Amino acid sequence: MKLEPDDPRMLATVEHDGVADQVAVEEPLEIRVAGEPLAVTMRTPGADEELALGFLFGEGLIDGPRDAGPPADLAANTVEVAGPLARELGAERRFYTTSSCGVCGKGALEEVAVHSEPLPDGPQVAREVLAALPDRLRQPAFEQTGGLHATGLFDAAGELVIVREDVGRHNAMDKVVGRALLDGLVPLAGHVLCVSGRLAFELVQKAAVAGAPILVGVGAPTSLAVELASDRGMTLCGFARGEKVNVYSRAERVTEGEQ
Repeated sequence: MKLEPDDPRMLATVEHDGVADQVAVEEPLEIRVAGEPLAVTMRTPGADEELALGFLFGEGLIDGPRDAGPPADLAANTVEVAGPLARELGAERRFYTTSSCGVCGKGALEEVAVHSEPLPDGPQVAREVLAALPDRLRQPAFEQTGGLHATGLFDAAGELVIVREDVGRHNAMDKVVGRALLDGLVPLAGHVLCVSGRLAFELVQKAAVAGAPILVGVGAPTSLAVELASDRGMTLCGFARGEKVNVYSRAERVTEGEQ
């Protein structure tokens, strides 16, 4: 059975060589806090409130769930989040991010510093379960377009709890974290995050702030991702394909033999 995307706005129809084709939609989203424009990100429409909350939480600008929704003036592609901010910003009070980079445009190195609690010791998860997680991601929009990333939140047994898709890998994670905030699941102790692409610094940063002890990716990690995961006590796993997965840090959480 063909799965449909969670939001029809995620897809658009274009033509190539006289044939209709489905492509992923990419549009700007303005995030406002207490009426003030704070950030603009390029994203795939859908779960915009979750995206805004996840982004703000990952930046340390909110410390829990907030009311979020379309602004009173009904401006298109805009989300209004209740204030106040959890910390003051410097002179540069706006962020601009693209769908491919979660930390582009930051004004100073300290703005990408991670402020997170120490990660818990558990859970322990079988290597076979971690290797199988990418195949358990529900990705209907990707199946129709080939142009989206996905992030999934799993329990320690490998059961899917939340999954979101977006043209930006960091947006997909922000959407999952935002949903988890609203559901009271943050910090994500006892859970595993899985991403459909490579493992870069900003994904480890967001996972650490959300309290996820294990992060799994289909692709390769970067050196900074491994360094940050090791510093934060996170189990970082890459090249999760078929029955194999590489473990780059905190391997004591990975057990041999399915639980």
